[in-house]
Amino acid sequence: MGIWSRIFGGDKAKAAEGSYRPGPYMLSDGWLSASAGKLINWWQAGHSLNQYGESGAMVEACVSAYSQTVAMCPGGHWRTLPDGGRELVTNSALARVLKRPNDYESMSDFLLNITDRLYRGGEAFAYAVRNDRNEVIEMHRMRHGYPYVGTDGSIFYSLSGNEIAEQRFDLSAPVPARDVLHVRLKTTRHPLKGESPILAVALDRAMAGAALNQQVAFYLNEAKASFVLETDQQLTAEQTRDLRARWDEQTKGDNAGGTPILTWGLKAKQVGMSANDSKLADMLKLTDQNIALAFRMPLQILGIGGTPFASTEALMSAWKSTGLGFALNHIEEAFGLLFRLKGMPDEYLEFDTDALLRSSFKEMIDALSSAAGKVMTSNEARAKIGLGKKDGGDELYVQMQDIPLSMAGQVRAEQLAPPETPPPANDDETMPDDEAAAAARAFLYAEFAEIDTPLLISKQ
Repeated sequence: MGIWSRIFGGDKAKAAEGSYRPGPYMLSDGWLSASAGKLINWWQAGHSLNQYGESGAMVEACVSAYSQTVAMCPGGHWRTLPDGGRELVTNSALARVLKRPNDYESMSDFLLNITDRLYRGGEAFAYAVRNDRNEVIEMHRMRHGYPYVGTDGSIFYSLSGNEIAEQRFDLSAPVPARDVLHVRLKTTRHPLKGESPILAVALDRAMAGAALNQQVAFYLNEAKASFVLETDQQLTAEQTRDLRARWDEQTKGDNAGGTPILTWGLKAKQVGMSANDSKLADMLKLTDQNIALAFRMPLQILGIGGTPFASTEALMSAWKSTGLGFALNHIEEAFGLLFRLKGMPDEYLEFDTDALLRSSFKEMIDALSSAAGKVMTSNEARAKIGLGKKDGGDELYVQMQDIPLSMAGQVRAEQLAPPETPPPANDDETMPDDEAAAAARAFLYAEFAEIDTPLLISKQ
């Protein structure tokens, strides 16, 4: 616990100013081990930083699930109308950036990497380029960012980690906060520094890593079971080394599988796994559950776990109500802050989660069929699946028994009211002769058109 107590607090051995402090050391890109920290040129000695999000299939699965799912959801700039509805804004700076953030990335690439960086490092950065009208026209992801607070409380950022943007723009000077997209998770150490949920499961990952390293060492030994040579004779140190060397010559490396010959009453005894070692799979399973719990990730999303959900829609709804819903809303609010949107419910960015049901066509059609004509028009439902408008599809329908009481009373009153008599015709009004003749011909035609021609019988 010495290493982890130095990382997360606990009993720390205080060192005098300027003296050596034992690692590991937390840097901006990860952890530097204690052994590597003793060397000034640790990178030249073959050491590297332990990234916050590496080493673990479960961590990779959780981070990838969030980043890939967010990248699947197209975003839209929405504005609320006076009648309570909303309209999609297509001519704003945000709408143009959502279609193409820059000339070398799609919006899917942008959201995929922003979300991945957010959950691995706890925060993600992007540099916003403005035109002469002060509108954001481009956004460039940056791998590294560090905030600075001025004496007057103003905020600036030092950005780096994008080879393309660093060649096009001068980022040597601090960038004002109004030109930086900064998405960050919980900020326990500093209001402008986010922390990843990976840190909450550092001990679980360390325990699983120790167990897996032990297994790796076992399989690196050609996956041969370990043996102990037993004898009742007294052996010298030289004889012990000689016996071990001869045994290794027949059981390791290129000669693995050879037949060792035992003398001096030696007996080979295989070292089996203890009861505690047999619980390795259960321990790793518990570690994976803790990691998924920290990420608020349903195990069914990853294809593992207990009882599956009744449908894909129920599974995605459960995830959207917890971890995924927060991730989408958190990124939406960060974009809204950069583009100076009024916020909910007046003006906001929203990622469309309906795209997550593309693989479940039957459930999507059933939902649209139930809503069409009631909550949304038929044409609105058709637009959800990329179909064009149809005549008469812009009306909402309701059954007669579902009308309000006020309307029912009005209909009853109209039924009991006496019929209105038409006003008497005005005899003074005369019709022109040509119109009167045409009307007479039409009347006669309508009157006698259906009468069969009488049968003519000749007289004898």
